[in-house]
Amino acid sequence: MVKIRLTRGGAKKRPFYHVIVTDSRSARDGRNIERVGYYNPVAAGAEKRVELDAERIQYWIGQGAQMTDKVADLFKQNAKQAAKAAPAA
Repeated sequence: MVKIRLTRGGAKKRPFYHVIVTDSRSARDGRNIERVGYYNPVAAGAEKRVELDAERIQYWIGQGAQMTDKVADLFKQNAKQAAKAAPAA
């Protein structure tokens, strides 16, 4: 099964996660098929906390990929932010 999940990067006590599409059998930081965004839980100031390629995520969901709970939550938050920003533009 194909999963859309987080892979950890960054330094000690300073996590940074890439949102990736991968085979569910591969290790957390192992091989991936495609990188579709990132999540920075310790973003400060003008740094972006979440950046996702919604079009590619929708494509992979259409192909049968499953999102983890955290990625699904981030995806919803990102969609809300995009909807809120669109009318203002």
